[in-house]
Amino acid sequence: MPINELRAIATFAKAAELGSLRKAAQAQGVSPQAASQTLAQLEQHLGVRLMHRTTRNLALTDEGRQLLEATQPALGALERALERVRQSRDSVAGPLRIVGPRFPFAAVIWPVIELFCQEYPDVLPDVQLDDSIGNWVQDRVDVGFRIGAPPQDGLIARHLFPVQLIVCAAPAYLARYGAPQTLDELTNHRCSVFRPPGTGQVLPWYLDVNGQVVSRDVAPALTTNDSDLELQAVLSGQVLGQLPSLSAAQFIRNGRLVPVLTQHISDHMGVYLYYGNRKQPTRVRKFIEMVVAHFRDPMPYRLSAEEMASVKKVAVWCV
Repeated sequence: MPINELRAIATFAKAAELGSLRKAAQAQGVSPQAASQTLAQLEQHLGVRLMHRTTRNLALTDEGRQLLEATQPALGALERALERVRQSRDSVAGPLRIVGPRFPFAAVIWPVIELFCQEYPDVLPDVQLDDSIGNWVQDRVDVGFRIGAPPQDGLIARHLFPVQLIVCAAPAYLARYGAPQTLDELTNHRCSVFRPPGTGQVLPWYLDVNGQVVSRDVAPALTTNDSDLELQAVLSGQVLGQLPSLSAAQFIRNGRLVPVLTQHISDHMGVYLYYGNRKQPTRVRKFIEMVVAHFRDPMPYRLSAEEMASVKKVAVWCV
């Protein structure tokens, strides 16, 4: 139904309810002349008279009564639906669709979701973690996360914190093979490489060389498209790997991994929060605010300068 017909029927129903076209105009925020013109256009469109009206009185015709009886249930349902939408806009409740990479982000994002659900128990998170890049509109996403470069144009992106890429080895690996002291020595080591599921192309290692990020291909002893498997392979001592601080930091702190070639740690990648537009339902806006506040201190997912100085000593000891 065209919107002018819907507005006209709503004006007609309100006039019948209040017994006055003037009161109906006031309730709808229009002038009495506009309301009268709208009703006249509806009668002309239908080819029947709906109301007998004078300056003081208003009465439904038989056709008007039939139209009112037929449309009242639908108008009532529509008004209730509109009111539910208004309430959902202001309440912190309802579905919240979140997307992001599968690993290592699950452990990073879960504490925020848990805190949010504790504070707003009526929110229903729908979390889809996938290493491939989906379609924002078709997937009906409220909030997304990405590791690497900012997301596509048309989305609002907020940089949360940079991610360090750290070449790591388990103590067992270092005891068996030693630690490389230069990038050229990597040719003598068992290295792992990652093949992203989305592209199928093997990624080089990204390293800081004199303040510039350079890519370097390494001869792989292990190639995988699963980040968790690569982490487990490095932890087991089978290979040397370049791992993001998101997953490596906790194992470096507890001594299960040791950084090597620390002078070449790069942090050009970032963790980004993104969303569609600034007019968000309250539940989405509140979640965005909590995410930004939570990651204001990214140290759980990065190594500080003091920690780097400490692990450098450990790396030298393990050579």
